[in-house]
Amino acid sequence: MTIYQNLIAGEWTGADAVENINPSDTKEVVGLYASGSATDTNNAIAAAKAAFPAWSRSGIWERHVILKKAGDEIMARKDELGALLAREEGKTLPEAIGETIRASQIFEFFAGEALRLAGEVVPSVRPNIGVEITREPLGVIGIITPWNFPIAIPAWKIAPALCYGNTIVFKPAELVPGCSWAIVDILNRAGLPKGVLNLVMGKGSIVGQTMLDSPDLAGITFTGSVGTGKRVALSSIEHNRKIQLEMGGKNPMVILDDADLSVAVEAAANSAFFSTGQRCTASSRLIVTEGIHDRFVQAMTEKLKTLNVDHALKTGTHIGPVVDERQLKTDTDYIEIGKKEGAKLAFGGELISRDTPGFYLQPTLFTEATNQMRISREEIFGPVASVIRVKDYEEALAVANDTPFGLSSGIATTSLKHATHFKRNAEAGMVMVNLPTAGVDFHVPFGGRKASSYGSREQGKYAAEFFTTVKTAYTLA
Repeated sequence: MTIYQNLIAGEWTGADAVENINPSDTKEVVGLYASGSATDTNNAIAAAKAAFPAWSRSGIWERHVILKKAGDEIMARKDELGALLAREEGKTLPEAIGETIRASQIFEFFAGEALRLAGEVVPSVRPNIGVEITREPLGVIGIITPWNFPIAIPAWKIAPALCYGNTIVFKPAELVPGCSWAIVDILNRAGLPKGVLNLVMGKGSIVGQTMLDSPDLAGITFTGSVGTGKRVALSSIEHNRKIQLEMGGKNPMVILDDADLSVAVEAAANSAFFSTGQRCTASSRLIVTEGIHDRFVQAMTEKLKTLNVDHALKTGTHIGPVVDERQLKTDTDYIEIGKKEGAKLAFGGELISRDTPGFYLQPTLFTEATNQMRISREEIFGPVASVIRVKDYEEALAVANDTPFGLSSGIATTSLKHATHFKRNAEAGMVMVNLPTAGVDFHVPFGGRKASSYGSREQGKYAAEFFTTVKTAYTLA
């Protein structure tokens, strides 16, 4: 089987490889992907540093053309790349193709942004002096991405980094190297100069740690767990490095008495269980007021009965497998924790056998949960959600905000008063009304508050805040 190698200084390299296993069929090896060393990582950093002076001063049309070519090829290959994504991560094929389309749209957007780079000319308070305010590339950017969005998250970090003239050392999650390799290959063939984009796949303890230890990275953009995010932050202090961290979530979906029940159930089911619940924006706390609680639980249970858990590529599958055995154990451990804490298992929670060996788990719904239980405080990152009964809107808002996280928050209501108040007072970076908590357009900012995020927002024009540094220049007329 061919080894998909790392890209360092424009050359494909690497003989040591690990198997990429399909979680829908653990007998299938998706491919063999290189596993980089500390030496590989340092070589990639050196290559990016050497390539930075020329690329940072490259023309905006050159950047536009390369990003546009990448976006066009990703779109043209959406079915192929979507199938690859589904095979290596377990996301259903429609979801995987949708994510691939989003990656294409991100590259298209930043291809346009490359032509819209601008600054300001302002008068000085002193006579005969002009002031120019411009944005310049930050430098060598370390990009570390998670396994749950194997093509979209790399796209929304790589595209703006290149758009604004930075060079890159990219480490994808070891579980899902396939889509990342494909993006790098596409960009390499689109005409990126050698060393501008370097791919080093491998273990976080080796590749990631070497990146954290390097004084030559001007910034690191990271998406992953809270624990690892804290390590990124602490290591970056020593090097005075700019950081952007997207971490965990324990997102609430509030269901009020006046909600349209069908809208509420669809939004909650999508938020909690689609993508196998493996989204940082998933709603694992369903906060329901007394008047609608019993009807909501019954309708939600009936909805879950209709959801088919099966092979990600199979037609009719609503929920694919959990990504790997380790995450499956985490999910089942939390299900047992919920039972012991006194929550009632209203639906699911069982492992499932299918035609192929895989990590299949029923969507799991707890009722009679409280907001102080571990299943309500800690991110599970699986198809597990808890219903928390509350008296009224005021209690619902208080419970929604009572979390160390603050990424996304949702509400189902037909009350303009409550919707408006919730949008203003929900302690989250993103708020959804009568919509799933997951799902943010590619051209608007993404990010949260509290333990969910640190640093400037991702996506859209707000990406410039991280990937550039501001310069103020004075000229005597």
